[in-house]
Amino acid sequence: MMKKLTALLLAACLMAGLTACSQSDSAEDTGSADAQETETAGEAEDAAAEDTAAEDAAAEDAGERTTFTVGFDAEYPPYGYMDENGDYVGFDLDLAQAVCDLRGWELIKTPINWDTKDMELNSGNIDCIWNGFTMNGREGEYTFSVPYVDNRQVIVAGEDSGINALEDLAGKIVGVQTASAALDVLQGEDYADLTSSFAALQEFGDYNNAFVELQAGAIDAIAMDIGVAQYQLESRGEGFKMLDEPLNSEQYAIAFKLGNEELKDQVEESLMELVADGTFQSLAEEYGIAEYVCLTADGEASAEEAAAEEPAEEEAAEDAAAVESAEEAE
Repeated sequence: MMKKLTALLLAACLMAGLTACSQSDSAEDTGSADAQETETAGEAEDAAAEDTAAEDAAAEDAGERTTFTVGFDAEYPPYGYMDENGDYVGFDLDLAQAVCDLRGWELIKTPINWDTKDMELNSGNIDCIWNGFTMNGREGEYTFSVPYVDNRQVIVAGEDSGINALEDLAGKIVGVQTASAALDVLQGEDYADLTSSFAALQEFGDYNNAFVELQAGAIDAIAMDIGVAQYQLESRGEGFKMLDEPLNSEQYAIAFKLGNEELKDQVEESLMELVADGTFQSLAEEYGIAEYVCLTADGEASAEEAAAEEPAEEEAAEDAAAVESAEEAE
């Protein structure tokens, strides 16, 4: 009897052990399957991420873009400024929007401090400087588009100031925008004598502040671009005048980071489309600068360019005549 009882107990223990082992093996199999499933899902996510990165890299290599960031002076009408609705508008900004519409880009308008424009461009914060930007003398610092506006630097003074010519600026305080083409002109060798005759050359962050000081009598005159001067005089009404004698002539172009020929070519291609379909001229008329633009659909030179070419053509004709006379004499 005792032997039978012992045998039954041993059999029960054996069965319990086999059941436990079976459950353990099942749990291990389940855990292994779960781990394998998790590993497979992780590999799929990694593969998807790699595919996305590859697609982004391919798009970048193909030169595709979705945005175009323009850096501009927000107080430089009529090229770029804030209107009464709080929107940034202007000839250059509207032109940039038209380019983006053609290329399917989103335009990002980024106001910048004019004296930090180079840092903004070289750091990649902006794609270009498009805001009445003078190209003359800066060709080695940027990659420029074709010039699109003929500009002149002029002097604006009070109507009753007695300032009627550049020589009348002697002993006067003249205002100018910081880091502007007008400042470069007045600090250049060609106008060293004129500038040295000023009582002071005072720099301003923008021309709106300069006009406030001019109206208050704190300064006597302002050196600035003719398009901006004309806009300011028309919007402010009487009390100011523009001298007939300009400081110099120059041209505006879109400035890209030096060497960025690809983006320049894309923007320039669309710009010429806007010239061809009349959008360029229409915007110039809307902003009152039609007489200053120099891009035409038929490729004709602007009046200023033509005038600049005339002396060279006359000189060439005179040289040819001189050679012919010398040959006849021989």
